[in-house]
Amino acid sequence: MSFYEDRILPHIIDKACSMGQVMKLRSQLVPRARGRVLEVGMGSGINLEFYNQDQVEMVYGLEPSEGMRRKALSNLGRSPVRVEWLDLPGEKIPLQDNSVDTVLLTFTLCTIPDWHTALLQMKRVLKPGGDLLFLEHGEAPHDTTRKWQHRITPSWRKLAGGCHLNRHIAELIEHAGFEIQELENLYMPNAPKIAGYIYKGRATKPD
Repeated sequence: MSFYEDRILPHIIDKACSMGQVMKLRSQLVPRARGRVLEVGMGSGINLEFYNQDQVEMVYGLEPSEGMRRKALSNLGRSPVRVEWLDLPGEKIPLQDNSVDTVLLTFTLCTIPDWHTALLQMKRVLKPGGDLLFLEHGEAPHDTTRKWQHRITPSWRKLAGGCHLNRHIAELIEHAGFEIQELENLYMPNAPKIAGYIYKGRATKPD
């Protein structure tokens, strides 16, 4: 891992992912988690303050970046729920089959190299009927914005930790065998359209 990825990028990502409108969206989704939770791409622990301690038993925080785990220390100290770190990438989830009640994804699917394998792993560890809660940015429906997303993504990925601007999040989730129960799409206010088209919702693992 380069100095940029370990020491600089975690600060950039933390700032970008904790802006006011982003935090508002997080506050609407994260409290819906229940039971044993797997948060994929926990990063600096931005979501921790939003967990409902009355309905969450514990959180497995999957985060391969040592720089992000260091950045999370202060949030961990204030966490209302117990957290256990898993320091492997999303494609390798070291949990048993059908062992978690909720999987949480917030601004993570855009960066995982092998998104399909990662989603299959999430489905494997999620209990039948369990929830996949997602808050992601991705491909926009409007031609001009979508063209720019495809044009910029190769360069953007190199600077933004592998982030893809042009992944159609809902299609990826469905392709892995999840059933989307709720989906809200919107452009995040005060954000560039190429990076601010949001997919927010809930999918389930079929029984």
